[in-house]
Formats: sequence, structure tokens, C-alpha cells
Amino acid sequence: MKPASAEQRKRRSIWSLVGLALGMFGFAFALVPLYDVFCDITGINGKTASTPTAASERIDTSRQVTVEFVSYINPGVQWTFEPEVRRMIVHPGQTQTVNYAARNLAQEASIGQAVPSVSPGQGAQYLNKIECFCFNRQPLAAGESARLPLVFYVDPALPADIHTLTLAYTLFQAPSSETAQTQ
Repeated sequence: MKPASAEQRKRRSIWSLVGLALGMFGFAFALVPLYDVFCDITGINGKTASTPTAASERIDTSRQVTVEFVSYINPGVQWTFEPEVRRMIVHPGQTQTVNYAARNLAQEASIGQAVPSVSPGQGAQYLNKIECFCFNRQPLAAGESARLPLVFYVDPALPADIHTLTLAYTLFQAPSSETAQTQ
């Protein structure tokens, strides 16, 4: 067998590097969905369910949990967005309603999408949303305001060492239906 020439070794190295770069790109591309699945399964990183849940059947009146409500607006989104109540003390299993106030400050219609996060991350799986504005995009005309309802309960199975849950929403600009269909 004849030893590989310098030119053949160069080609083999180039193709190996191209294959490695493609493999790294594929891994990075698959990382986001894999991370989402991992967070859904484990409940870490404050991810909450993106679908409604049924109301709890039992209420633990022997215990109280503080739920804090926080809102953030992604830079460039010309809206106001904040909870009408900043803090609420609830009994686990008790269904509660909180409204968020939103207003489009732009000179044109826009669509907002709120993404929730819960701290501590271990408590995310115990904060159940029955109805939430975060399940859908929120279109608002220029200057229009809206009250956005959140109906939730804290699961009575919440670990005893968690006394406070913080529900934070970040509001992002969502593409319009026409833009989303052409992409």
C-alpha cells in the first residue's frame, strides 16, 4: 500500500473539517428543541406548561403561598405591559384570577406574545395556568388597550420549602399572520 501524498492528506483534512462543521451546526440546530423537551420533562429553568390545565379539586387551607407577578418588555416593543396586582397570597389548590394591562403605544397595529417563566425553577411545574393570555398572540391596534386575564392555581403538591413563586412574563413582538405565512 502506497503512503498518502500531501495533497491527499490535505483533502482528507478539509473534508473532515467540513463534516465536523456540519455536525456542529446540526447539533446546535437540534439543541433548542432538545432543551425545551428536557425543561418540559424536568420542570427546571422556570418553564411552565404552554397549554391549559384543569382546576384543582382540593384546596389546602392550612398553607399559604405568595405568588409575585412581574412583567418585562423586550427592547423595541412599543407597548406598556404590567400586572394589575404585584403580589397575591393564595392557598394551594385555590383558583385565582389576575389581569395584566397592555397598551400598544405604536402608531400602527402590532401583535404581542408573552412568554412565562417561574422562579424558583423547581416550582414551575406546580404553577398551573387554566386560562392565560400567553397561550395566544395578542393583537392590538395603534393606541389600543386590553386587560389580559390569567387564571391559575398552585398545585397542593408544591414542596413545603417553597413559600414564594414569582411568575414573570416577557412580552415579545410577534410577526403578523401575513409575515409568518410568507416565512
